[in-house]
Amino acid sequence: MRAELPDLVIVILTARSDEIDVIAGLDAGADDYLVKPFTLTVLLARLRAHLRRRPPSSAPEEGPIRVGDLTVDTSARRCLLAADEIALRPKEFELLVVLARHAGVAVSREVLMAQVWDENWFGPTKTLDVTIASLRRRLSEAADASPHTLTLPDITTLRGHGYRLEAFPPGPAPRTGHDVPPS
Repeated sequence: MRAELPDLVIVILTARSDEIDVIAGLDAGADDYLVKPFTLTVLLARLRAHLRRRPPSSAPEEGPIRVGDLTVDTSARRCLLAADEIALRPKEFELLVVLARHAGVAVSREVLMAQVWDENWFGPTKTLDVTIASLRRRLSEAADASPHTLTLPDITTLRGHGYRLEAFPPGPAPRTGHDVPPS
């Protein structure tokens, strides 16, 4: 396993506590050896520690994500509406990245919380709603400030599930930042 997946974290979870068993497991290629009984919190802490020590992935950075006139450049951590940069807070940017990567697809609250905050987040998910509202406001303000007619994607709330960044197919009558809903 170690030969085929060198970056894989291998942790042995066992009831065998003899010193020779521990040595054999670690010498066989395991990164860690945990003897039962152990708590889940200890296991998770050890896994986090191992993952912190891993070098960053050598996978190439993916290119900018485009949805309408919105461009999210993950490698430069920039968000552009047409050619104008939008200043976003870190969590707003990370949230937009997740939504843009899944444009047109429903993304659950749980997935957003796990990917943007942390899978161990114990605070209220109201944080997600506040960040979405702030992100919508910043995108709308940027579209309104632009002298150009822009295709601005909407962030749709899916009650009881999550959110979706609406991807607009090429075609007539895109929604723009200057459109005002009819009264």
